[in-house]
Amino acid sequence: MNISPAEVEGLIAAHPAVTEVAVVGVPDPVLGERVCAVVVLSAELSLASLTNFLREQRVASYKLPERLEIVDALPRNPVGKVLKRELRGLAEVAT
Repeated sequence: MNISPAEVEGLIAAHPAVTEVAVVGVPDPVLGERVCAVVVLSAELSLASLTNFLREQRVASYKLPERLEIVDALPRNPVGKVLKRELRGLAEVAT
C-alpha cells in the first residue's frame, strides 16, 4: 500500500506532545517498508500512546507508525526543508 507521508505527518502533528514530525519508510524484508515517525517532543510520548491517539481519530491501521524515533531536532537543509534521507539513515541504524 502506498502511504502519503504528508497525510500521516499532519495527523501526528495534531498530538499535543509533538512539536515537529517527519514520517519515513524504513526497509522491511517482508513488506518492503514500514512506517517510522521521527518526532521532536514537548512532552513524553510512547509509540503505544501515539498509536492510540491516531486510532481515536480513526486512522487506517496500515497508516499507523510501527516505529517511533525521538530526536532533538529534525535535520534541515539551508532552505529549511527536512532532510528525510538523513532520517531514513538514522532509523535504519536504530534497528
